[in-house]
Amino acid sequence: MVSRFDVVVVGAGHAGCEAAAAVARMGAAVALVTLDRRTVAQMPCNPAIGGIGKGHLVAEIDALGGLQGWAADRAGIQFKTLNRSRGPAVWGPRAQCDKAVYQQSIRRVVERLRGVTLVEAEVEGLLIEKRRVFGAILAGGAHLEAGAVILTTGTFLGGLLHTGEERRPGGRFGERPSTALGNALAGAGLELRRFKTGTPPRLDRTSIDFDQLEAQGGDPEPRPFSWRTRTVRNRCDCWVTRTPPEVQTVINDNLHRSPLLSGAIEGIGPRYCPSIEDKVVRFPHHQQHTVFLEPEGIESNSIYVNGLSTSLPADVQEAVVHKVPGLERAKFLRYGYAVEYDVVAPLQVGAGLECLSIPGLFLAGQLLGTSGYEEAAGLGLLAGINAVAAIRGEAPFIPAREDAYLGVLMDDVCGRDHREPYRMFTSRAEHRLLLGVDTARERMMENGRRLGLVREAAFHVEQARWRSRRAAAAALEGARLTPTNATRKEVFERARIDLSAPTTWANILRRQDVDAESIAASLEHLSGLDAEDRRIVIGRLRYDGYLARQERERTRLHRLRHVPIPTDLDATTIPGLSREVVEALARDRPRTLADAERVPGMTPAALALLAGRLVRRGGPG
Repeated sequence: MVSRFDVVVVGAGHAGCEAAAAVARMGAAVALVTLDRRTVAQMPCNPAIGGIGKGHLVAEIDALGGLQGWAADRAGIQFKTLNRSRGPAVWGPRAQCDKAVYQQSIRRVVERLRGVTLVEAEVEGLLIEKRRVFGAILAGGAHLEAGAVILTTGTFLGGLLHTGEERRPGGRFGERPSTALGNALAGAGLELRRFKTGTPPRLDRTSIDFDQLEAQGGDPEPRPFSWRTRTVRNRCDCWVTRTPPEVQTVINDNLHRSPLLSGAIEGIGPRYCPSIEDKVVRFPHHQQHTVFLEPEGIESNSIYVNGLSTSLPADVQEAVVHKVPGLERAKFLRYGYAVEYDVVAPLQVGAGLECLSIPGLFLAGQLLGTSGYEEAAGLGLLAGINAVAAIRGEAPFIPAREDAYLGVLMDDVCGRDHREPYRMFTSRAEHRLLLGVDTARERMMENGRRLGLVREAAFHVEQARWRSRRAAAAALEGARLTPTNATRKEVFERARIDLSAPTTWANILRRQDVDAESIAASLEHLSGLDAEDRRIVIGRLRYDGYLARQERERTRLHRLRHVPIPTDLDATTIPGLSREVVEALARDRPRTLADAERVPGMTPAALALLAGRLVRRGGPG
């Protein structure tokens, strides 16, 4: 049997659903293939969307018309902005989600989208002719022909689950792996690598002593991710506890039973999300480790034990958990486990996520070595867009890393030889002050409109808001205040400061010793804005000097990107470069600054130091 589509998407997780929805909204026919339609858009690990760096990705996905932010708003049961002690450009919005509602929300959209056909089957191979893909082969022999195929298989390729000495094939808990497709990719000449990830136990809410725990509520005024959402509300608390020193003893006594440390697991895990046994070994002087207890839903009794990811045997997991304050009598709903899986080694896809050796084949999500729902969704959305562009003979959509976190993600994943699961952080963006969550729509939404993913009417509504914010900021800059008796009285009543010299309301709002949001709410210059828009205007006023400086640096580095790096350059003579960067430059020998950006370990600060040296050697400034 042969069926014909424009695009075939393999895998219906976060990447696959974004890819299929983008393809359909761009007017193409897509087959979304999954092993089990009941698991479409499932949140298999933590019950949250967003966070530091990741929240920026969600905002950009939403600005392009993606699903993730909208679904997180619908499913959110607690909303909190992380990193609030720093400037607004690096704030990390995060939503604790009801996993069932999140899954239902996306599944309904995908199933009802015109142009999407949901296929429940296993893909065992690819249809390839003259080194170009033209479809997928299902178990049983049926063919799905298409102009492009997008693989978003998550942790299912060669998946192997570990709990202590127990090993069993599986892509995740209770689901079988995909073995034949991995063999087919290797047979087609793709290099595969072995990665691993892990998950913590789930506990029964009714068995936890919450009186011993520290409650953590959401933000007093929670804000949604999506431009399609008007309001959101907090519906639950999360809780914090800490492991006592006795936990280290239990783990150290059982390290020989850990598949991670005994050598049973060969895959490389994420450096920034270690298991509890890994933390005990790597940080032996830490007597306590923080544990976050996160509800998996309003109607669910399942509590996700964030901070205790583990693949230790079940009896050891129980011993560890029962020593943690508040969890002495906790009942397990599921034990933690690790999963090993195959990924396609980096540098085998181009900047548009198309396989270099097999045109028409696009890859996204954990198959490309990323870690997290947000990174997967972002790559899935971009793969869907570029698959349609490819079959139409159009140029791919490739955001620049200086313009978007999605650009940083694509450039890092496609252009750097990362050897562990990739996770987004704000520190990965050279120009992060210009890439705040508040600017995501202004930076990305026009692209969503152009691609057909954002409705014209919605775009124009948002565009009007941007104009209103700019006009309000200009009015504040022009609202001069001279120290007359009446003006001094007004300023003191509103800002509690004595006006002794001419200034503007913009300069007053920039001051760190005033309650800017309270003042802004009373100013007629901002009367046409809602609280969110006023907050954005204040933030930009306070950071406009930093923003202008970074914009100049971005423009300068953009001019310098194609400056050649002399072959005789001795990086050890450049003050400020770390040993890691010096060794990487000596090993990889980048030819230009653009190549140097992609060197593993290269940081924005190191790139600026290198550019400065090249300029002093006579390059353009």
